[in-house]
Amino acid sequence: YDELVNSLGTIARSGSLEFLEKIKDKNEQETLEIIGQFGVGFYSAFMVSDKVEVQTKSPYSDKGYLFRSSGIETYEIEEVEGLPTGTTVTLYLRKKTKEDSYDEYLEEYAIRKLIKKYSDYIRYPIRMEVKKSVPKKDEEGKDIEGKYEDVYEIETMNSMTPIWKKSKKDLTDEELNEFYKQKYYDYQDPLTSIYINVEVALNYTALIFLPQKPPFNLYSEKYEKGLQLYSKGVFVMDKCKELVPDYLRFIKGLVDSADLPLNISREILQKNRALEKIATNVEKKIIAKLEGMLKDEREKYLEFYKAFGVNLKYGVYDNFGEKKELLENLLLYPTVKQGDYITLKEYVEQMPSDQEYIYYASGKTKEQVLALPQMDLLKNKGYDVLILTEDIDEFVMQVMQEYDKKKFKSINQGDLDLLSKEDEKKIDELTEDKKSLLEALKEVLKDDVADVVISKRLTTSPVCLVSSEGLSFEMEKYIASLPSAEKPKAKRILEINPKHQLFQALERLFNDHDEKFGDYADLLYSQALLIEGLPLKDPVAFSNKMTELLVRAAKY
Repeated sequence: YDELVNSLGTIARSGSLEFLEKIKDKNEQETLEIIGQFGVGFYSAFMVSDKVEVQTKSPYSDKGYLFRSSGIETYEIEEVEGLPTGTTVTLYLRKKTKEDSYDEYLEEYAIRKLIKKYSDYIRYPIRMEVKKSVPKKDEEGKDIEGKYEDVYEIETMNSMTPIWKKSKKDLTDEELNEFYKQKYYDYQDPLTSIYINVEVALNYTALIFLPQKPPFNLYSEKYEKGLQLYSKGVFVMDKCKELVPDYLRFIKGLVDSADLPLNISREILQKNRALEKIATNVEKKIIAKLEGMLKDEREKYLEFYKAFGVNLKYGVYDNFGEKKELLENLLLYPTVKQGDYITLKEYVEQMPSDQEYIYYASGKTKEQVLALPQMDLLKNKGYDVLILTEDIDEFVMQVMQEYDKKKFKSINQGDLDLLSKEDEKKIDELTEDKKSLLEALKEVLKDDVADVVISKRLTTSPVCLVSSEGLSFEMEKYIASLPSAEKPKAKRILEINPKHQLFQALERLFNDHDEKFGDYADLLYSQALLIEGLPLKDPVAFSNKMTELLVRAAKY
């Protein structure tokens, strides 16, 4: 009697009313989420019933009781004679309405579906009397063709033993793969799986799967991350986002813990210390798995990285680089010299003794990066260059700043600091000597560039465009693609190769006060824009000037 008052009575008096208030005016999806929060116990009975009765008798008592409630603050308990030991719960379903078909819960398929979703893995059997149509038999026990009869059988509806309750040594890859495909609706095997079983202060089991490919909507706002959450085998919720950091949003799997309450809600989840510890440990196990894959199964890791490497980069960038030390050794980049993907550790190990920085270059494609004129000096020095082709890459570099005490340096930005003091002096002297020419070019291009300088990095190409430290061209292009009001631009600096014939031609035009000097300067700048993959200010004007130049050249 006391148990009924303290447990069911408390729920009926307050909890069920609060529960009903929560689901009032909710749509179907929101209602399902609330079911997940509360479990499918006594609370949810009032979702479909206008009255609930519980007949129960303890094996340690001679008395039986009937509990009755409509879920509206009141309940009744009365003593009942002759009850067998055990508990019977009877739901009096609400009447069918235009909006809700409560009578569907009398259908076998609906009950099967509920059991499969919420209670398939509890360790006690859930049995139901089901109707089956079987062939009629003749006197000799043979089937009568075309004749059937209905029979009733008791059938166990739940699996009872979840795959994750098996010991790790008894689990085969085939079992795990089939479970993954059926549970998470993927036609491909997972790339790998991670089994976690912790039996210390906090008890839980986890099964984590890394898919081979990202789902089509992984990066959309509607995509929901999260692991399935179970408590003692009872389904609690489908997408527990608190278990998964954003950068691992692609993982699939589940966590089952006996240390989490069945009625856990979103509010409780956010403050639950046990769940925080589970989430932290699951993250560490996934990172350890990836580190092992990188070390021992390079091709497999490369397959993973091509599918989800961008997620790891977002993990580094997020929260001002909070996880950069955790993730930096998992990053891979193709390079100019190596071609294939290498780690930052491998890059540093292969650096010549006189190389001070880790150099990188950004572009839309690998081919575009390899063609950058800024590569000239690096190639001559024998220095390798990381190739960055994803939008997030330069943001990651700015957050990381350095690796193994080696600073990152973009070949598209600022001074590369590669010249000797003697060569630096020569450039300074040449700059002073050509000051008038450089100022004239700067005047022509004053609306487009911050400065025009003698290049310290070009050896064969006539011109290149670089940005100052800070916002890069790739960042500028990415931000320009966003639906934001502000479109900041990188500070543009035009660098000219003084050894190139084009520079000498410009100098002649300038000294001769030729009216075509401005056109040539503009063409030079447009050429630099095209090399960087930046849009031309006026494509029609550029085309007309090029046509005029070609016609003039053809006459000679």
